[in-house]
Amino acid sequence: MAKMSELDFEVPSWEQIYRMLLSLAEKIKANGFKPDVIVGVCRGGWPPARVISDLLENAELANVKAEFYLGVGETKGEPVITQPVSTSVRGKNVLVVDEVADTGKSLRLVKEHLIERGASQVKVATIYYKPWSIIIPDYYEKETSLWIVFPWEIKETIRKLVEKCKREGKPFSEEKRKLVEAGLDAELIERFLHEMTGESEVEN
Repeated sequence: MAKMSELDFEVPSWEQIYRMLLSLAEKIKANGFKPDVIVGVCRGGWPPARVISDLLENAELANVKAEFYLGVGETKGEPVITQPVSTSVRGKNVLVVDEVADTGKSLRLVKEHLIERGASQVKVATIYYKPWSIIIPDYYEKETSLWIVFPWEIKETIRKLVEKCKREGKPFSEEKRKLVEAGLDAELIERFLHEMTGESEVEN
Protein backbone atom coordinates (compact mmCIF):
# COMPACT_ATOMS: atom_id res chain seq x y z
CA MET A 1 0.00 0.00 0.00
CA ALA A 2 1.49 3.31 -1.08
CA LYS A 3 1.94 6.15 1.39
CA MET A 4 0.03 9.31 0.59
CA SER A 5 3.16 11.16 -0.50
CA GLU A 6 3.65 8.40 -3.08
CA LEU A 7 0.06 8.29 -4.29
CA ASP A 8 -0.80 8.88 -7.88
CA PHE A 9 -4.38 8.77 -9.04
CA GLU A 10 -6.54 7.26 -11.74
CA VAL A 11 -9.91 8.95 -12.22
CA PRO A 12 -12.15 6.90 -14.53
CA SER A 13 -15.32 8.50 -15.89
CA TRP A 14 -18.79 6.99 -15.61
CA GLU A 15 -18.61 6.03 -19.28
CA GLN A 16 -15.22 4.36 -18.86
CA ILE A 17 -16.54 2.43 -15.86
CA TYR A 18 -19.58 1.31 -17.82
CA ARG A 19 -17.48 0.11 -20.75
CA MET A 20 -15.22 -1.86 -18.41
CA LEU A 21 -18.26 -3.44 -16.77
CA LEU A 22 -19.66 -4.31 -20.18
CA SER A 23 -16.42 -6.11 -20.98
CA LEU A 24 -16.45 -7.75 -17.55
CA ALA A 25 -19.96 -9.08 -18.13
CA GLU A 26 -18.89 -10.52 -21.46
CA LYS A 27 -16.02 -12.36 -19.76
CA ILE A 28 -18.41 -13.85 -17.22
CA LYS A 29 -20.79 -14.99 -19.97
CA ALA A 30 -17.95 -16.43 -22.06
CA ASN A 31 -16.75 -18.38 -19.03
CA GLY A 32 -20.18 -19.97 -18.74
CA PHE A 33 -20.68 -18.93 -15.12
CA LYS A 34 -24.34 -18.24 -14.37
CA PRO A 35 -24.74 -16.88 -10.85
CA ASP A 36 -27.94 -17.50 -8.94
CA VAL A 37 -27.30 -14.33 -6.97
CA ILE A 38 -25.01 -11.31 -7.36
CA VAL A 39 -23.59 -9.88 -4.13
CA GLY A 40 -22.29 -6.31 -4.09
CA VAL A 41 -19.71 -5.47 -1.43
CA CYS A 42 -20.73 -2.29 0.42
CA ARG A 43 -20.19 0.45 -0.40
CA GLY A 44 -17.98 0.64 -3.44
CA GLY A 45 -19.28 -2.58 -4.93
CA TRP A 46 -22.88 -1.38 -5.06
CA PRO A 47 -22.73 0.67 -8.29
CA PRO A 48 -20.84 -1.98 -10.33
CA ALA A 49 -22.97 -4.78 -8.89
CA ARG A 50 -26.14 -3.00 -10.06
CA VAL A 51 -24.73 -2.56 -13.56
CA ILE A 52 -23.54 -6.18 -13.73
CA SER A 53 -27.01 -7.26 -12.57
CA ASP A 54 -28.46 -5.40 -15.54
CA LEU A 55 -25.89 -6.65 -18.06
CA LEU A 56 -26.27 -10.28 -16.96
CA GLU A 57 -30.07 -9.84 -16.82
CA ASN A 58 -30.04 -11.19 -13.29
CA ALA A 59 -32.25 -9.33 -10.82
CA GLU A 60 -31.14 -11.42 -7.82
CA LEU A 61 -29.01 -8.77 -6.18
CA ALA A 62 -27.86 -8.78 -2.56
CA ASN A 63 -25.27 -7.03 -0.44
CA VAL A 64 -22.64 -7.65 2.22
CA LYS A 65 -20.49 -5.17 4.10
CA ALA A 66 -16.84 -5.65 5.00
CA GLU A 67 -15.26 -2.58 6.59
CA PHE A 68 -11.59 -2.09 5.95
CA TYR A 69 -10.41 1.35 4.80
CA LEU A 70 -9.90 4.26 7.17
CA GLY A 71 -8.91 6.79 4.53
CA VAL A 72 -7.00 7.28 1.32
CA GLY A 73 -4.02 4.96 1.46
CA GLU A 74 -4.87 3.83 5.01
CA THR A 75 -6.32 0.55 6.20
CA LYS A 76 -7.18 -1.26 9.39
CA GLY A 77 -5.13 -4.35 10.12
CA GLU A 78 -7.88 -6.75 9.10
CA PRO A 79 -11.37 -6.27 7.62
CA VAL A 80 -14.49 -7.40 9.45
CA ILE A 81 -17.97 -8.33 8.23
CA THR A 82 -20.26 -5.64 9.65
CA GLN A 83 -23.37 -6.58 7.62
CA PRO A 84 -23.84 -10.27 6.75
CA VAL A 85 -25.05 -11.17 3.27
CA SER A 86 -28.63 -9.94 2.92
CA THR A 87 -30.14 -13.07 1.36
CA SER A 88 -29.78 -16.84 1.63
CA VAL A 89 -26.95 -18.18 -0.52
CA ARG A 90 -27.21 -21.80 0.57
CA GLY A 91 -26.71 -24.11 -2.39
CA LYS A 92 -26.35 -21.18 -4.80
CA ASN A 93 -23.72 -20.00 -7.24
CA VAL A 94 -22.66 -16.53 -6.13
CA LEU A 95 -20.91 -13.74 -8.00
CA VAL A 96 -19.24 -11.24 -5.67
CA VAL A 97 -18.80 -7.80 -7.23
CA ASP A 98 -16.54 -5.04 -5.92
CA GLU A 99 -14.85 -2.08 -7.54
CA VAL A 100 -11.25 -3.10 -6.81
CA ALA A 101 -9.15 -5.91 -5.37
CA ASP A 102 -6.59 -3.87 -3.42
CA THR A 103 -5.12 -5.85 -0.52
CA GLY A 104 -7.62 -8.59 -1.33
CA LYS A 105 -8.26 -9.17 2.37
CA SER A 106 -11.86 -7.95 2.36
CA LEU A 107 -12.71 -10.00 -0.73
CA ARG A 108 -11.17 -13.10 0.81
CA LEU A 109 -13.20 -12.50 3.97
CA VAL A 110 -16.42 -12.03 1.99
CA LYS A 111 -15.78 -15.20 0.01
CA GLU A 112 -15.17 -17.16 3.22
CA HIS A 113 -18.35 -15.67 4.72
CA LEU A 114 -20.44 -16.79 1.74
CA ILE A 115 -18.97 -20.29 1.80
CA GLU A 116 -19.75 -20.48 5.53
CA ARG A 117 -23.33 -19.50 4.66
CA GLY A 118 -23.54 -22.53 2.35
CA ALA A 119 -22.85 -21.11 -1.11
CA SER A 120 -21.99 -23.92 -3.51
CA GLN A 121 -19.68 -21.81 -5.65
CA VAL A 122 -18.32 -18.28 -5.21
CA LYS A 123 -16.57 -16.27 -7.91
CA VAL A 124 -15.24 -12.73 -7.63
CA ALA A 125 -15.46 -9.94 -10.22
CA THR A 126 -13.82 -6.53 -9.86
CA ILE A 127 -13.22 -3.62 -12.21
CA TYR A 128 -9.62 -3.15 -11.05
CA TYR A 129 -6.98 -5.45 -9.62
CA LYS A 130 -3.88 -4.31 -7.72
CA PRO A 131 -0.75 -6.44 -8.24
CA TRP A 132 -0.20 -6.83 -4.49
CA SER A 133 -3.68 -8.27 -3.80
CA ILE A 134 -3.56 -11.57 -1.93
CA ILE A 135 -6.27 -12.90 -4.22
CA ILE A 136 -6.68 -12.57 -7.97
CA PRO A 137 -10.34 -12.05 -8.94
CA ASP A 138 -11.87 -14.64 -11.23
CA TYR A 139 -12.79 -11.74 -13.50
CA TYR A 140 -11.27 -8.27 -13.65
CA GLU A 141 -10.75 -5.60 -16.28
CA LYS A 142 -7.62 -3.66 -15.46
CA GLU A 143 -4.50 -4.05 -13.35
CA THR A 144 -3.17 -0.85 -11.80
CA SER A 145 -0.95 0.36 -8.98
CA LEU A 146 -2.63 3.77 -8.91
CA TRP A 147 -5.15 4.99 -6.33
CA ILE A 148 -8.48 4.91 -8.16
CA VAL A 149 -10.98 7.68 -7.53
CA PHE A 150 -14.35 6.30 -8.61
CA PRO A 151 -17.19 8.62 -9.70
CA TRP A 152 -19.28 7.62 -6.69
CA GLU A 153 -16.64 8.58 -4.10
CA ILE A 154 -15.12 11.85 -5.31
CA LYS A 155 -16.28 14.02 -2.41
CA GLU A 156 -15.32 11.39 0.16
CA THR A 157 -11.85 11.02 -1.36
CA ILE A 158 -11.24 14.77 -1.33
CA ARG A 159 -12.42 15.03 2.28
CA LYS A 160 -10.10 12.23 3.42
CA LEU A 161 -7.17 13.68 1.51
CA VAL A 162 -7.77 17.10 3.05
CA GLU A 163 -7.97 15.59 6.54
CA LYS A 164 -4.79 13.60 6.02
CA CYS A 165 -2.90 16.62 4.65
CA LYS A 166 -3.92 18.63 7.72
CA ARG A 167 -2.84 15.88 10.11
CA GLU A 168 0.54 15.62 8.40
CA GLY A 169 0.98 19.38 8.06
CA LYS A 170 1.19 19.18 4.29
CA PRO A 171 -0.49 21.44 1.70
CA PHE A 172 -3.39 19.98 -0.24
CA SER A 173 -2.22 21.76 -3.38
CA GLU A 174 0.05 18.91 -4.50
CA GLU A 175 -2.73 16.32 -4.16
CA LYS A 176 -5.08 18.66 -5.99
CA ARG A 177 -2.59 19.04 -8.83
CA LYS A 178 -2.25 15.28 -9.19
CA LEU A 179 -6.03 14.79 -9.10
CA VAL A 180 -6.53 17.36 -11.85
CA GLU A 181 -3.75 15.85 -13.95
CA ALA A 182 -5.46 12.46 -13.57
CA GLY A 183 -8.65 13.92 -15.01
CA LEU A 184 -10.72 15.12 -12.05
CA ASP A 185 -12.56 18.36 -12.77
CA ALA A 186 -10.87 21.27 -10.98
CA GLU A 187 -14.16 23.12 -10.46
CA LEU A 188 -15.63 20.06 -8.77
CA ILE A 189 -12.65 19.89 -6.41
CA GLU A 190 -13.09 23.59 -5.59
CA ARG A 191 -16.80 23.12 -4.95
CA PHE A 192 -16.19 20.34 -2.43
CA LEU A 193 -13.31 22.22 -0.81
CA HIS A 194 -15.58 25.22 -0.33
CA GLU A 195 -18.28 23.02 1.25
CA MET A 196 -15.73 21.51 3.62
CA THR A 197 -13.72 24.57 4.58
CA GLY A 198 -15.65 27.61 3.46
CA GLU A 199 -12.64 28.49 1.38
CA SER A 200 -11.58 27.72 -2.18
CA GLU A 201 -8.10 26.63 -1.14
CA VAL A 202 -6.90 24.58 1.81
CA GLU A 203 -3.87 26.03 3.49
CA ASN A 204 -1.19 24.23 5.42
